[in-house]
Amino acid sequence: MKNFISNIKSDKLALRGFLLCFILLLLTVGYTLIYYSALPPFVPIFNQLPWGNDRLLPTLGIFLPTLLFTLVFIFNVIFISVIYSKNPFIARVIAAVSLILAIMNFLFIIRTVNGVI
Repeated sequence: MKNFISNIKSDKLALRGFLLCFILLLLTVGYTLIYYSALPPFVPIFNQLPWGNDRLLPTLGIFLPTLLFTLVFIFNVIFISVIYSKNPFIARVIAAVSLILAIMNFLFIIRTVNGVI
């Protein structure tokens, strides 16, 4: 259990990637909480669906993308801590992909909140 996080700590690139992911996750949650009271009763989350009620979720559904990203983020940290000793390059790629997902999640929340206010 000691080596669980120490592998990530030893690689500065992966560590910085995950720290930025965590910071963006906190910013996303903070931004959502700030504007939560101003949101309408239903927000459009599933934008790929045809126009109508299927696109909408109750206001609490605004946290769904952030919750899904949090689960992916936790899985990636655990996966990288296991795989880092075998292949550090894959660990760095997964950290970069996690950072891209964090940025996309943050932009999605900003666009969704600003679009309905």
